Amino acid sequence: MTTTPDAPPGATPPPGAPSGATTPGATTPGAGGAAVPAQRRRLPAVEQIRPGLWSVPVPLPVRRPAHMYVYVFETPAGPYLVDAGWDHDESFAALEAGLATIGTSPAEVRGILVTHAHPDHYGLAHRVRAASGAWIALHRLEAAALQRQTELLQDAELAMLLADAGVPDEVTAELLARDPLVLAPPQPPDLLISDGDRLDVPGWSLHALWTPGHTPGHLCFWESEHRLLLSGDHVLPGTVVSTPLPDPTNPDPVGDLLRSLARLRTLDASLVLPSHDQRFTGLGDRLLELESCHRARMTQLVNGLRDGVGTVWDLAALVTWHRPFADLRAIAIQIAVQDTRSYLTALAATGIATATVPEDGSPTRWRLATT
Repeated sequence: MTTTPDAPPGATPPPGAPSGATTPGATTPGAGGAAVPAQRRRLPAVEQIRPGLWSVPVPLPVRRPAHMYVYVFETPAGPYLVDAGWDHDESFAALEAGLATIGTSPAEVRGILVTHAHPDHYGLAHRVRAASGAWIALHRLEAAALQRQTELLQDAELAMLLADAGVPDEVTAELLARDPLVLAPPQPPDLLISDGDRLDVPGWSLHALWTPGHTPGHLCFWESEHRLLLSGDHVLPGTVVSTPLPDPTNPDPVGDLLRSLARLRTLDASLVLPSHDQRFTGLGDRLLELESCHRARMTQLVNGLRDGVGTVWDLAALVTWHRPFADLRAIAIQIAVQDTRSYLTALAATGIATATVPEDGSPTRWRLATT
């Protein structure tokens, strides 16, 4: 998951949540991911959400968010997972321990439904498959993007983005000096999921809902009998997630995100089970909050364009993030720049904004299409 600088990600359990064991933060990398400096992180406890449905917190080898949730559906055939965690040893050990709390193990898993192919969701799926022979299922657009999809941009691509956005040289140097996040080449899924599919999880009425935006093939899973929405990263209670940079295969990710949020309004969900933060009720209200946040940011950009502000960097400074733009640091700056670029692309897709790329290699200039 990549979070946009709006609200702090769910790096710690919410107040009053059951506390779990304290786990070491120093990690031994697995096939993918690099260790982070030693720290101590308190995980929530494994919890039963409904009879036969559990949440298992799995730590991540990054500081924020510090963990994600794997959801476990018990069936007569064995357990089925929604998402799997990051591919490194601490995560796999936590998943093993969580499954043992439920009375099962990775070797008994029958299937893994993946919301999207970011490494904190997809990474451990292949280890579980190796232990059990379980199938891995993913939307076809996520499967197609696996070989090129990474959580952070590669340096050459990032340098081009920052130069085109007009980011000052000293900020660019700081962002390019970060340690790279090493990811192993992802392995392909066994099954491809399409929108509306009834999923083969015995005893449960699970359907796939295609919700592009955060990634092109992001899926939510709707359990219609219990009215449960497993929302992945699409709807989080305290965080607004980012969208990827537009490209020819994914030309308007913000527009896709807004349409996907609107699609879920018809669901009468009794409970929402996100991949991060904490489970919550009031899906309709949260959908409206998220849409309002995105549209407010685009309005701020339109106002900036009307005042003659033209570069992505200068426009990003006008957007309301979770703290003033001048106070953002490191990855938060990068995400703000990326998201500003994506918002401008959404405005261009609706005929509101347009861009001019100077021939001298200077930053792209944006303006209102009517001026």
